Parts: sequence; C-alpha cells; structure tokens
Amino acid sequence: MSIKIAPSILAADFGNLSLECKKIDKSNADWFHLDVMDGLFVPNISYGMPIVKSIRKMTKKPLDVHLMIIEPERYIDKFIEIGSDILTVHVEATSKMDNIIDKINHSGIKSGIAINPDTPISKLDDYISNVDLICLMGVHAGFGGQKFIKKTFNRLEELKNLINSKNSSALIEIDGGVNENNFEKLKNLGADVLVAGSYIFNSSNYNAAIDLLK
Repeated sequence: MSIKIAPSILAADFGNLSLECKKIDKSNADWFHLDVMDGLFVPNISYGMPIVKSIRKMTKKPLDVHLMIIEPERYIDKFIEIGSDILTVHVEATSKMDNIIDKINHSGIKSGIAINPDTPISKLDDYISNVDLICLMGVHAGFGGQKFIKKTFNRLEELKNLINSKNSSALIEIDGGVNENNFEKLKNLGADVLVAGSYIFNSSNYNAAIDLLK
C-alpha cells in the first residue's frame, strides 16, 4: 500500500481557509487532517464543529478528524453527523474507550485511537484489534510546528510489532513533526499515513511538498 498524506489544516492560513482547502483538494493529498482542541486536554484551542462542517462542503476527500478533547464521548454523535470519515480519540482522554469505538464502528465510519509520546504503547493492547487507525503522536499534542521527538521511531517499531502480534489491520498514522528529513525512515519503519502541517503550509509549493512525502 502506498503511503497516505494528510495535510494538517491547523497550519493553514485561516484568513484564506477556503483557498487553502481548495489547494489541498486539488493536490495529491489523500486526507484532510483536522485537529479539534478544547484547551483542557491540550493547552490550546483550535476550532470545532462549524469549521469541520464547512470543510466537509469544500472537498470529497476523507476528513480525518482528531479529537484532542476530554470526554470525547460527549461529541461523537455530532462529529459523525457533520461528515467525519475517520474519527480519532485519545487513549488518555476517556475511561469509555470501548463504548466510543463501538459507536464509531457501528456508524459506518472509521475509528482511530491517538496516543501521546509519553504514554506506553501497551495502553493500546485492549483496543488495537477493533480500530482502523492508530495515531502515533510525534510531538506533544496541542501546537503545530514542533520538533519531531526522535523516540517516536522506536515507538513506531513497537507499535508495528503489537499490530502484527494481534493480527490487527489498523493503519499507523504519524502526527507531528513530519518533514523532508524523517519521512523516509517513518515509511520504512511501517507508517501508513503521514500527517504534515507546517512542512506543507510553510512551503512555497504545496503540491511539490506533498508529492515529495509520497
């Protein structure tokens, strides 16, 4: 399977969001990655349902919605309703992960679990066979433009081994710090999806930046 590229809209120019989304829609990007932050689970507030709903109208590409919020179970139905194609919640953010996964899976969209850099990969043991995606954070969740945490390479190997041991079909997504210096190693270690924000949106040519990662 070829690598999927998911530009992170958090790094886009929100003063020209429609234009930015049109550029990504016309590119070879596979998904739109949308980070929803509540200022509680992470020390930042990004955007919520109105932005996701608006972007849904701008593209037919899958919306990869990453909920960085506490008690995400409160909003699962709403994010399904407004057009998410993949809905990812943090393993650290809820005590009701089984219920959340079941609800997402039964809705017909894809389910994902995100895991922060300091959380043991073993925390995914009970869920990894029931989800479509594991989002492995390459930075501490909350802000774009951070430097890639190098221990993510070892964590990626550990996660790949866990997926194989459980005969899981979950894709591995790397979120945070992805750029031209580390994407090859991430692909070689088994990443299936690369989320890139600053690397793409700070470039002078979005198409070229995306194509390089592929």
